[in-house]
Amino acid sequence: MTFARLRPRLHGIAYRMLGTVAEAEDVVQDAWLRWHEADRGSIDNAEAWLVTVTTRLAIDRLRMAKTQREHYAGIWLPEPELTESPATPEQLTERADDLSVAFLLLLERLTPEARAAFLLREVFDADYADVARAIGKSEAACRQLVSRARVQLRDERPRFAVPRETHLRLLQGFAQAMERGDMAALQSMLAEDAELIGDGGGKVPSFPKPLVGGWRIAKVFAVGPQRHGQTVRAELALLNGDWAVLRFIDGQLESAQCYETDGERIVRIHAQRNPDKLLRIALARGAC
Repeated sequence: MTFARLRPRLHGIAYRMLGTVAEAEDVVQDAWLRWHEADRGSIDNAEAWLVTVTTRLAIDRLRMAKTQREHYAGIWLPEPELTESPATPEQLTERADDLSVAFLLLLERLTPEARAAFLLREVFDADYADVARAIGKSEAACRQLVSRARVQLRDERPRFAVPRETHLRLLQGFAQAMERGDMAALQSMLAEDAELIGDGGGKVPSFPKPLVGGWRIAKVFAVGPQRHGQTVRAELALLNGDWAVLRFIDGQLESAQCYETDGERIVRIHAQRNPDKLLRIALARGAC
């Protein structure tokens, strides 16, 4: 019962640390095995113990993952995760702020220990004693890690606080224009210096570097219906706590697209096309 109650929190830590659902699930499973084998009588605080184990497992796995990502084919993007709508708009905003693909990608700049310290303190509101216990460093060292991480990420955090309804309305229009292949409509909703960042994982074609320019991005999306006709379908879904677009071609999930907007235009699109990272979403949508 204790582990089941804490599982969402442990998964949240592991997913934000690693950026992939599969690896997060592996870490949580390893934590469960250690919990199952542990002497419960010697554990004073089950939550602190499990958070520490999960964090340390995630740090070790992230060290290995960083080496692998250096040799990744093309641009590496986090694996998006389907999320349910929280009970209130405030909860949705909080979740979107610290769970977005853009935020997870930004965290890649931090060392594994700094990432863990920053997440535990800034996202999960742990006190420094718990942070120190989780990553095996002194409280002073943890304060320094968190402070440096704040400075490192400060200028790159999302610049725009856009109401949920405004973001949703813009994406609805963009998804409809995408289905029609309406070049003019697509371009009108994109900032002139908008970016399209894609992850094909070497499995499917994708741009090796960000595609910059609203006109160029609009052209990419407009060509879909020209090639595939009415089999192109764009469906809105909650990914990582915010509205996003799933694009299907011939009934198969082709991409999961997470958007950043300034409230009037789309400024950045993260398009996940790697089939391995789309599998869970595709299974949930019956599009495999």
